[in-house]
Amino acid sequence: MNKLHFDYIIIGAGAAGLMLARAMAEDAYFSNMSILVLDKDQKKENDRTWCFWEKGPGQFDPLVSRSWDQICFKGRKTSEQFNIAPYRYKMVRGIDFYTEYLKALKNTHNLDLRYEEVIEVNDTGTSVTVKTDQNDYTASKVFNSIFNLKEAKKQTKYPVLQQHFVGWRIKTDRPVFNSETVTYMDFSVPQKGNTRFMYLLPLSNNEALVEYTLFSKDLLPRKVYEQAIETYIDNKLGRPQYEIIEREEGRIPMTCYDFAQHNTRHILHIGTAGGWAKPSTGYAFMPTAKKIPIVIEDLKRGKPLNSIRFKNRFWYYDLLLLDVLFHHNQKGHLVFESLFKNVSPRSILKFLDEETTLLEDLRVIWGCPKPIFIRILGARLQYRQ
Repeated sequence: MNKLHFDYIIIGAGAAGLMLARAMAEDAYFSNMSILVLDKDQKKENDRTWCFWEKGPGQFDPLVSRSWDQICFKGRKTSEQFNIAPYRYKMVRGIDFYTEYLKALKNTHNLDLRYEEVIEVNDTGTSVTVKTDQNDYTASKVFNSIFNLKEAKKQTKYPVLQQHFVGWRIKTDRPVFNSETVTYMDFSVPQKGNTRFMYLLPLSNNEALVEYTLFSKDLLPRKVYEQAIETYIDNKLGRPQYEIIEREEGRIPMTCYDFAQHNTRHILHIGTAGGWAKPSTGYAFMPTAKKIPIVIEDLKRGKPLNSIRFKNRFWYYDLLLLDVLFHHNQKGHLVFESLFKNVSPRSILKFLDEETTLLEDLRVIWGCPKPIFIRILGARLQYRQ
């Protein structure tokens, strides 16, 4: 008989959903509780690449396909290469993550994985109903990773930008890449009134992931991204012959909008849907990994899901930067050039990891263009009055 009631339902077998499912499967507290993971996709393709930085070895090292301790930043007028040790910049391919985590969950006796499309989720006050294209389920608690930007776009209190990109993994006929250095941001491409840069992950001297990325409000036609990549390969890499091995594309919200306000006592939005991506950068993989243990402990303490919050002082820093990018999107390259010119990359990474002291915070913030930020801070303070 097809079981239709579960203690926990996890909607989405992406990074957040699978991290949470595995954490629950490995914790004895949940061993007698039923868990269902729902996703419409069987995760058999490499649909994304996750990158993050950390000091020394970490829990995802078995899945890391490449790592680097050198990064390059290119502004409109400057180019700098940095050694970020003791940090390493690490890359995890989506397909490797899915394969490993789904394999680990396969033989979990109290966990089911079903491939169905979720149509509706509703907190009844005592439980949650989940309607899919195949079944109607109920659960005591639901963790929902289905992202919806519509509510954020309806309001004006917080700016809403997107990090949107198209990437090609290419193999060239000759060595054109420095395999030891990640091009973290290359702003030498035309800005066209936005914040636009190239991001390059070299896998070898003749293979790399090349992504055209924007921080802006609106998406572009796909051909615009691809034309930019083609031009970059011709103008910056010396016109090599190449083949496209894989393609990927994505969009990540960049906003301080409070997605957590949509949580209920029995529904918790997780991952990007819960606002877990860092607003100022779009990085979500490690921020999610750091939040999962907190969620697990809160569940074991019996906390209502709508009481689980992660807001801290870094949220205010993110809001200030997003205000700048929203109102002066064409000046984004100036912000990042100033930051990398005046602050060590190790300090920047520590700051983005939200591990700095208040004094260290101020040193990083002081490295940004002061006139723009002072005006934006004044406008934000006036807005709140």
